[in-house]
Amino acid sequence: MTSPPGTADPGATPPAPHRPVRSFVLRQGRLSPAQERALDELGPRYGLAYAAAPVDFDAVFGRHAPRVLEIGCGMGETTAAIAAARPDTDFVGVEVHGPGVGSLLRQIEARSLTNLRVIRHDAVEVVAHMIPVASLAGIHVFFPDPWPKKRHHKRRLLQTGFVHALALRLEPGGYLHVATDWEDYAQEVLGTLEAEPLLANAAAGFAPRPAHRPLTKFEARGVKLGHGVWDLLFRRR
Repeated sequence: MTSPPGTADPGATPPAPHRPVRSFVLRQGRLSPAQERALDELGPRYGLAYAAAPVDFDAVFGRHAPRVLEIGCGMGETTAAIAAARPDTDFVGVEVHGPGVGSLLRQIEARSLTNLRVIRHDAVEVVAHMIPVASLAGIHVFFPDPWPKKRHHKRRLLQTGFVHALALRLEPGGYLHVATDWEDYAQEVLGTLEAEPLLANAAAGFAPRPAHRPLTKFEARGVKLGHGVWDLLFRRR
């Protein structure tokens, strides 16, 4: 017997849930005891829980100041160094990997940083649901996963839709700073950013490394070996 038109067949197999393409894979690795303690003890103090609602940054930081979002903090050395060098600016780091979040929490505590908070969640969802429109003075995306195999390029973070979402979160004059050590990805991102009507290139093509981005040990070693690094600096129109 068939079901009446417009009703579901109770015997039919339900459709598979939609699974968005992720720009990351959770290779958690092993948490060190210190990182695990940091997640447990410092996470409630310096972390922001993901919620599908805009964040009141003034309430979080207890002041009104320029805000910068950093996507992909790694182990947190660069994020903490930038926040320490710019005490007049508040920073929000987004990272999915537990060891990196634990490491960054430890650095926040060790440096007594009051202007840095961490969200452990997918950056695409954080931007879509937690970051208010026109609320950011800057966005940092340093060395995102290049997904070098062609069949994996669909996982690359900085694609048209997400770039547009980032541009909307910038206040007028706010900046988007991207750095990568993969030339083909750099060229791809340059084209994507130049195609976004809300953004304007602050340089003629690629930009010199701005002073606010520290030179990491990994990057310095690569430069000595002749490896390239490409910085892109765009501003909100």
